[in-house]
Amino acid sequence: MASLLRWARTAIRRAPSPPALFPTSGFETIHASEVIEEERFEGFKKGRYYPVNIGEVFSSKYQVVGKLGFGVTSTVWLAHDLQDHRYVTLKVYTCNETSQEEFQIYKYLSQMNTSHSGYAHVRAALDAFTIHRASENSHHCLVQKPMWESFGDLLFRNPEHRFTEDLLKAGLMQVFLALDYLHSECKLVHTAEMKHPSPRKFTEGGPVYASRHFDLPRNFGKAVLSDCGSAPNVYRSPGVTLKTEWSYPVDIWNVGAMVWDLFEDRHMFYGNDPDGKGYSTRAHFAEVIGVLGPPPLDMLERGKRSHEFFDEDGKWRITVEIPRDSSLENLEQYLEGRNKEMFMHFMRGMLQWRPQDRKTAKELLRDPWLNADLT
Repeated sequence: MASLLRWARTAIRRAPSPPALFPTSGFETIHASEVIEEERFEGFKKGRYYPVNIGEVFSSKYQVVGKLGFGVTSTVWLAHDLQDHRYVTLKVYTCNETSQEEFQIYKYLSQMNTSHSGYAHVRAALDAFTIHRASENSHHCLVQKPMWESFGDLLFRNPEHRFTEDLLKAGLMQVFLALDYLHSECKLVHTAEMKHPSPRKFTEGGPVYASRHFDLPRNFGKAVLSDCGSAPNVYRSPGVTLKTEWSYPVDIWNVGAMVWDLFEDRHMFYGNDPDGKGYSTRAHFAEVIGVLGPPPLDMLERGKRSHEFFDEDGKWRITVEIPRDSSLENLEQYLEGRNKEMFMHFMRGMLQWRPQDRKTAKELLRDPWLNADLT
């Protein structure tokens, strides 16, 4: 009898929840002339985004309850898992987006050593599925645990638009733990909707919702690496752009460039072409030379694109002017004295032309500046 009761309780707990009914009125309608969120991207104009509707159920279990964000290749949604009774995020890629590599990375990570201290700082995938449409286009979808917003969102909420030194150190400690796990262990290179419906607009391609922004949590959880896609141009290491061989140290360069965003309230590199064409590799390289000096010749000799920017002696052959007085010391504007010297040493451990000259994540975890006042 007791075992029968336990079985009955388990069966009740595991019974799928019915889909919720969401309001079809009472929301703010955004004017058709106002361009919002993913509408600004060329992919939207070409019909590459899947028209997700709040209340829609995917894979017979994930009901969309709100929009969390958007990007060039995807939109992100909060969903209720009706079968496992939990909330998840759905990353819905644009049609035929080549995301299988990212899926395989998450699958690979799930099979690695979970006892490593960095494991908890790498976001896992719970599920993956494909949405098929009558137009023969397909949309891959990645299911993950919900997380709070990114470092960038936290930066935006801060009136000073920069991290404090203590917050930066705490965040970087966790980032380096995650990178050490990826590099050494995995060998890899990275209900409100019911009462207050989201503002939205309707287009020929379907609805476009405004993303929700959450209040700050009472207590912050772990910092987690959560995107295995490509880095934006301004964060890419010189070796990647020159098309030399590259490996784990590219992630270290990315972190160094990111630190500047978080702590100095501006990018280290912008790559704005003087001809007004937006980003260009030549403008980016000119800025890197201004900060680090000229690249070593042995590195240029390995780059398939080096001849586009440098002559055979390693001299800059482009008319774009190299910025003056743009050393790390001159660019840094908040620290002073011994603390600034230590911070500069920390940054130089990441920002080196040669990948082999950059410190590893494990070495950076022991850096004196990073550990000062943390013990």
